Amino acid sequence: MKDEPLAAHWRQPVDDFLAHLTVERRLSPRTIVAYRAQLGEVARALAPVAPGWTQVRRDQLRSVVADAHRRGLASRSLALMLAATRSFYRWLRQHRHFEPVSPAQGLRAPKPARRLPAVLDTDAVTRLVEIPADERLSIRDRALLELFYSSGLRLAEVAALRWADLDLADASVRVLGKGGKTRIVPVGSQAVHALRALAAEGGAEPAQPVFGNGRGGALSPRAIQARVRHWARKQGIWQRVHPHLLRHSFASHLLESSGNLRAVQELLGHADIGTTQIYTHLNFQHLAEVYDQAHPRARRKSGE
Repeated sequence: MKDEPLAAHWRQPVDDFLAHLTVERRLSPRTIVAYRAQLGEVARALAPVAPGWTQVRRDQLRSVVADAHRRGLASRSLALMLAATRSFYRWLRQHRHFEPVSPAQGLRAPKPARRLPAVLDTDAVTRLVEIPADERLSIRDRALLELFYSSGLRLAEVAALRWADLDLADASVRVLGKGGKTRIVPVGSQAVHALRALAAEGGAEPAQPVFGNGRGGALSPRAIQARVRHWARKQGIWQRVHPHLLRHSFASHLLESSGNLRAVQELLGHADIGTTQIYTHLNFQHLAEVYDQAHPRARRKSGE
């Protein structure tokens, strides 16, 4: 379909529209190429069922989008196709006195499937956080890793921590989350132990950063990411490890053990429980895998 030439009455309005975008709106050549490809695909799909652009019905354009979706075109690509088509019809109305309602009006691309977050299993997390804390740098990093997994904090929250935010006697930490919302989160015993060891190294004044860079300042988010990657490689974990993976692992493991979605929502600082529900899908996926491997009447294994 893509190689078939378009009839002039389909092609010429698109050429004029793209010239308008190039000359008057000064859009980039890359955008022009993308619009040409998208509108060409729409035109080739519509040509067998409509006389021309101004005679296209909404149900015909909806069928084009649905067919592209069935063929596997990603939701993002479908959204771009519809955006190009809506922009084209707006131009037609303004410059070609096209009176009917645009057939693209009200059409939306299907929502993309929500990707499940990756997690580390508990053995991998244990291997990662239990690094040998035998000098100041590794003592700091052990406390950093323990706190990430213990409390499920975001990278920005950890980077901003000061010693005044920690109450090691109460085993809790106060963090400023998204939207300027403060929450208090428990700190596990292993993380408390690691943080006490870090405090004993000196420089634990209330206003000082918990995780310092050795020059009196705080470790930057980029530096924290680099330290997490460093220890993942050093501990033999070849999965892509980053701070948010530890947050995902914290949430998934906690939900798996407790089943308390509301508590996990509060601990993570999610405003909407719908954001937290992704971990229920992840937990079900894990349970389904266990079921398939263990139940005598589960699905047949591949290759059987």
